[in-house]
Amino acid sequence: MIFRDQRRTGRLDLEAVEMAVRSACHRAGAAALTEFLRFPAPTAEQRTLACRCGRKAHYRELRTKPVLTAVGPVAVSRPYYWCPDCHTGQSPADVELDIENTEFSPGVRRMQALVGQEAPFDQGREQMKVLADLEVTAKAVERAAEGIGAAIAQREPAEIPPALDLPAAAGEPIPILYVQMDGTGVPVVKKETLGRQGKVAGQPAHTREVKLGCVFTQTKWDQEGYPIRAPDSTTYTGAVETAEEFGPRLYREACHRGWSRALLRVVMGDGAEWIWNLAALHFPGAIEIVDLYHARQHLWDLARRLYPNDEGKQKAWMKRHQKRLLDKGKIEKLVGLLRAIPSRNSELAEKIRTEADYFARNAERMRYPQFRRRHLFVGSGVIEAGCKTVVASRLKRSGMFWTVRGANAILALRCACLNGRFEDYWEDRRTAIAA
Repeated sequence: MIFRDQRRTGRLDLEAVEMAVRSACHRAGAAALTEFLRFPAPTAEQRTLACRCGRKAHYRELRTKPVLTAVGPVAVSRPYYWCPDCHTGQSPADVELDIENTEFSPGVRRMQALVGQEAPFDQGREQMKVLADLEVTAKAVERAAEGIGAAIAQREPAEIPPALDLPAAAGEPIPILYVQMDGTGVPVVKKETLGRQGKVAGQPAHTREVKLGCVFTQTKWDQEGYPIRAPDSTTYTGAVETAEEFGPRLYREACHRGWSRALLRVVMGDGAEWIWNLAALHFPGAIEIVDLYHARQHLWDLARRLYPNDEGKQKAWMKRHQKRLLDKGKIEKLVGLLRAIPSRNSELAEKIRTEADYFARNAERMRYPQFRRRHLFVGSGVIEAGCKTVVASRLKRSGMFWTVRGANAILALRCACLNGRFEDYWEDRRTAIAA
């Protein structure tokens, strides 16, 4: 039909031709694959095999199973065995082919996982159709992506020895290794927030917090002394979980990246207490730095409370407290000035005390001139960007509401892809099946 239209109109629609050729190649490939997957009936010695119940399963017949492959639908004809004791059937070929309990081939599930971690599941379905000429449902993409993500999450070791007990790993020394962490909320279904207090007093929570960590290296700085992050050195890990659960997760990632080989180790974050509790527990001895821009924001918040609707006085106050004290690491003097601010307003007085305590508590983490002299980062922009690229761009789109299990599965899958470890998982899976 395409070539007849070409002769009639004198115009070649190359896209239509190439899509037609692709479909024809897929049909031919599916036919060939169907023949290849036509297993013979077992010999007399192969007509019984061990059942999971401990008894014997007996061969019944060759059964056909439809499977969607990378070249389209095929029919797999393989021996089927039945156990008369536990009344369950099995097809060993399904395990060998990695199609047990699924109608999608490994190649198709791999595609579904990749598109599912990148975009909403319905968009993934559309990508499968446009890019691979495969018809799947959004639910199929969701199940495959979340299933593989959950499997990736389960591969992590249960426990790693503390830093002080960790032997030095083999390999080249790492000049500077950074660990950063932060939290960001993701929308969840109502059952995941039962009994949880929202950000507004008296209102229920609508989100759960993803704790995200990143690890990256630095080997040099520019002519002005500002640090330069090593290209493609950032890896991520994260989940919706408590700080106690997240700490070992981030420590595992740091160990994987060579924490024991780092000549200089740095932990960065905002002023959240859970961050520095984890730093003390899992990364003792590291240089700790509070994000400079987060510290400045604390001062700006106070300036707006001190001089509401007076931008000029806010800027003058900030120049005196930020540029002359905070940026120069004179935290004790800054704390003294804050505590000396008079206020008859109880709410404002409480705000002043809270901010003064914040700076006093983090004084050693705010020696910014010292950090700059050592050519270290003083801003946690890498993890803040990670909260957007790793979490928000996939899990915080309009109309999305997640279960914790689903969100964690996609996060594990997404981190594996961004870290360049998805292929490692797939190779390990293939090796395990072949063993």
